[in-house]
Amino acid sequence: MCKGLSGIPSSCLEKAKGMRVKLSHLAEKQEWVYKHRANEEKLPQDLESLLNSKLGIQAFRWFLRSEFSEENLEFWLACEEYKNSSGSKLASKAQNIYNQFINPDAPREVNLDSETREALMGLMEDPTADTFGEAQQRIFSLMAKDSFPRFLRSSYSQQPLKVL
Repeated sequence: MCKGLSGIPSSCLEKAKGMRVKLSHLAEKQEWVYKHRANEEKLPQDLESLLNSKLGIQAFRWFLRSEFSEENLEFWLACEEYKNSSGSKLASKAQNIYNQFINPDAPREVNLDSETREALMGLMEDPTADTFGEAQQRIFSLMAKDSFPRFLRSSYSQQPLKVL
């Protein structure tokens, strides 16, 4: 009789889960590359232009994922979406962004200074379209000074469609 997974040590199960996540990222990337092979445009060489390019965002996301630091990009993108939201949805979206990225116990907490974090806490009671503006700018600056230069030196920027 098969005992199922109970006979396998938990350390092996954890390693298998990690491998499954890595393989799913590779499969996703390979599928995307296959679909976009004809569109081998050169990636922008500045962060602002890169963030206005679907190809650029995807290549930068893969790079950040490889460094286990994609939360900054995800926060920046969430803020962009938030700014374009209707007034009736601002409060719930603001709370979601706060819970995902700002709260000290957030699952994808971004690196913000305490002054910015405290200012955000005060704005959460009555959020407006520019509630996250300062925090978003700080994260943009962090990516521009830290992650983006490394991205430009990486194979993800050199050959974004050929790196698997």
